[in-house]
Formats: sequence, C-alpha cells, structure tokens
Amino acid sequence: MLSGVKAGLVSADVLRREQQELRRHERNNKHLEEESRHSETVFRDKLGRKRDLVQERLEQRQKAEVKSERDEQYAKWGKGLAQERQQQQNVEDAIKEMQKPLARYIDDQDLDRMLREQEREGDPMADFIKKRKAKENKEKEKPRYNGPAPPLNRFNIWPGHRWDGVDRSNGFEQQRFARIANKKAVQELAYKWSVEDM
Repeated sequence: MLSGVKAGLVSADVLRREQQELRRHERNNKHLEEESRHSETVFRDKLGRKRDLVQERLEQRQKAEVKSERDEQYAKWGKGLAQERQQQQNVEDAIKEMQKPLARYIDDQDLDRMLREQEREGDPMADFIKKRKAKENKEKEKPRYNGPAPPLNRFNIWPGHRWDGVDRSNGFEQQRFARIANKKAVQELAYKWSVEDM
C-alpha cells in the first residue's frame, strides 16, 4: 500500500511491528517538522537566486516617490509657470492689502504707485513711457564684442565692441603663453622620466 503497510490478511504481530516502525519513523522526522514549522519561505527568481523582498519593496517605494515627484513637476509645468507666479503674486498682494487699514487716504503711496503702473487703453503717454523705459534698459547693457575669437591675454580681458579684429600687439603675450606651455611640458616630461622604471 502507499502508506508502506502490507495489504490483505495480516497477522497481529506483523501489524504491530508495522505500527511500531511507523511511530519510530514519525519520531525520527519530528525534529524536521519542528524546524520547518518556524522557517521562512525562500522566494527565488527565474534564475534560481534568492530574492530580497525587503530590498525590492524599498526600491519600489523609491521608484514610486521619484515617479510621484516627476508627475507633480509635470502637473506644475502643465499648469503654467507664469500663471502660477502671477497667482502667487496676487496672493501676496492680497495679504499685503489685508494688513493695511480699511480707510485709504489721498496720500496713500502704494495705491498711487499701483494706479500709475496700470496701463489703460487709449493712454497717449503710454507709448512715450514704454519708449523711455526701453531706452533706460538699453543704456544699462554695455555692448560686447562679437566677432572671431580674440587672442588670449594674461588678464582674460575681452576686447571692446569696436575692435576690428587686428592684433596690433608686439607679441609679448604670445611669447609669455609659449614659455608657460614649454615649462609645463618640460615638467611633465621630467615627471614621466622619473617614474618610468616603477
């Protein structure tokens, strides 16, 4: 039979012996059963290596956090950065206005400045003020040279915007850079020669 006992007509002695062997076999396997009862399940991947479930959960959590941050950033960008800045500015202005007293007088400088900065349609002075502001901003930016790359100098000074690109120097700067490069090359060769046998 499958249990290991004999089938058919069996004497009492044979039956008793078989039962004793079964009990002895169970006693021998009892410690294996106790050990396996408290053991943890081992999970393996397709290649048969053990999987570290705690580490996998941690990695999944980190990936989810990164994905949520990225989704939040994309949602922020989709909303419009300029609109968000404008909304923030409106909130700050509202808070500032709430802190002021309710009654406003003729000499309120904030109100005066706000009214002056508003652009009204059909204002004859608006074009004049825009041109004046553009001219002021233009004067602040100094013109820069934008032509072929100028020769190097020891102070890294960029040429003026009116430079015609002709090098009228006596060659001192080029000689100085050549000496520096030569000195550096000699030092490098000396170092390589000194450590050649190591």
